[in-house]
Amino acid sequence: MSMSSSAYRSIVRSVRHNTPGSDDTEADVRFSRYILARLLAYLKPHKAKMAAAFAAMLLVTGFSLWIPILIKNAIDVHIKAADTGALLRISIIIALAYGGTFVFQALQRYFMAWVGQRVLATLRLELVTKLQILPIDYHTRRIVGVIVSRVIGDVSVINELLSQGLIQLFSDVILLVGIVWVMLALNANLALLTFTVIPFMVLSTYIFSKKARDRFRQTRTLAADMIGNFAETLTGMRVVQAFGQEQKMTRLFDADNSNTRQANIHSMKLAFTFLPVVEIMSVVATCLILLFGARVAINNLEGITVGIVAAFLAYATRFFQPIQELSQLFTTMQSAMAGGEKIVEILDTDEGVKDPEDGRQMPPIQGRIEFSNVGFHYDESIAVLHNINLVVEQGQTIALVGPTGAGKTSIANLIPRFYDATNGRVLIDGVDVRTVTQSSLRSQMGMVTQEPHLFTGTVADNIRFARPDAGMDDVIRVAREANAHDFIVELADGYETEVEEGATNLSVGQRQLICIARAILANPRILIMDEATSSVDTVTEAMIQEALDRLLAQRTSVVIAHRLSTIRNADKIFVLDHGDVAEEGTHDELYEVDGLYRTLYDMQFLDYQAELGIPTETPSANGLYPAAAAADLGTRQPRRT
Repeated sequence: MSMSSSAYRSIVRSVRHNTPGSDDTEADVRFSRYILARLLAYLKPHKAKMAAAFAAMLLVTGFSLWIPILIKNAIDVHIKAADTGALLRISIIIALAYGGTFVFQALQRYFMAWVGQRVLATLRLELVTKLQILPIDYHTRRIVGVIVSRVIGDVSVINELLSQGLIQLFSDVILLVGIVWVMLALNANLALLTFTVIPFMVLSTYIFSKKARDRFRQTRTLAADMIGNFAETLTGMRVVQAFGQEQKMTRLFDADNSNTRQANIHSMKLAFTFLPVVEIMSVVATCLILLFGARVAINNLEGITVGIVAAFLAYATRFFQPIQELSQLFTTMQSAMAGGEKIVEILDTDEGVKDPEDGRQMPPIQGRIEFSNVGFHYDESIAVLHNINLVVEQGQTIALVGPTGAGKTSIANLIPRFYDATNGRVLIDGVDVRTVTQSSLRSQMGMVTQEPHLFTGTVADNIRFARPDAGMDDVIRVAREANAHDFIVELADGYETEVEEGATNLSVGQRQLICIARAILANPRILIMDEATSSVDTVTEAMIQEALDRLLAQRTSVVIAHRLSTIRNADKIFVLDHGDVAEEGTHDELYEVDGLYRTLYDMQFLDYQAELGIPTETPSANGLYPAAAAADLGTRQPRRT
């Protein structure tokens, strides 16, 4: 193996290890025994394959040390004695040794790749499993791209360290020690003369590694910024085009791209400056061996023969490779320690909501919900709910209304136990939700959120998401009940139409109707509606409301209402304000009270009137709008506030 190819591969690995996905402080991460121990645990199930790789590595190292000795003997013994038969035999042995090197090196790489791919899959699966059981709060407070970089980028670096780096570390150390030992055994003086270049090699490697980490860190940061800004541009492409800012965004990307290119050029300049240094050290060592070794060999001094000189030249060629690779492994170790720290941090994150050790299965839900003196806060400094007491009888529909931040969504999140109440109890059919398993509880509930989310796949696949075994007849049936069938059959491939990324080929209203069909198919006993009609026009709202009426029938339903006109028929309305239940009752009861609900309703009446294009008229003497306008809106005549 030439010095140039070895150095070049190190440079390429350095660039790959310093791609976006790791934090800027990565270079400052120190070795951690705890992190390494946690990571090494993933190799335990593959001890046999790792042992095989280690054995193959020892054989490769042994052949690498043996071949120069064979060459020495061929020169000093058989060529000198002109023994062609023995020379043929030793030539065959040398050829077999080279063949063995290639075979066992291939086996070593196979076993390492086998282990690496399984460690990679295991670690990623464990991460994804953990991420899916972490509380909602964990995901809402973190950038999706960062989490993805952990699962993809950091795991890859860790995998390279575990599956290849450790074996390479042992191989380099054993080879380096072996070369030193053999060279000293052959001739100590010539060996010590050859080793005089080591301090210069170590110093240059240290300087390169230190500067390279800073350069590569800068390159990684700039590349991450470029990717992040470009992703933001793609996400906001509609806004970019709406304001005609395509050229501006192109210029910004060009600037980011140029900065990244320049940083990469500077990094590669440094890397390829180091390459000649390695070559010079190798050349110096070779020259020393030739100048001193050849002179004493010719004069037959100090027991140095031509064969020994040839062996020393072979060992010198191999001597700098492990030194260089060990310096690269140091960089890999730092990258893996940084990534490992983040991975372990995710794996050790408190799940928040956990199944009790003696948790039982939730019995078939009938639908009665009770909040008993429930208090809740996301962190100890801010209380979101204060001693909430409310009861929802089986089959009832209740509505939660109030200003933004009043605690509506927090109440809804406590029912399926996305969070645990800080104080008090949440009971379903008299069972404390903290005493049953989460899966048995949530499998009997359904949710339709404010932002309808569809997955990649067909429309039919999205409807049957909650019941993957549902037949096509059931899919069509629930789509009809959700008022979604008519627009679905008009799509290019009907129910088999592929949902594009972000569901951009469907309107918000269409997405919501598909989500309602999904909820109907799940047939939940308790249904939570989180402002399901807040992002659609009034015509689509009417279609959604009709579908919701079918969905809510015979089910216990908790509706978080943005548009108060959608919950006039609720069995009971709870008005929340600053984490307290300020008012409760039916629509008529609450409207008769001059309170928060009436104020909110009247304010929305004006918005609703403007949306339908009904002129704002001067109120009559009693402060009410004309009856005709109120009749068109289908509401009682609210007063003007």
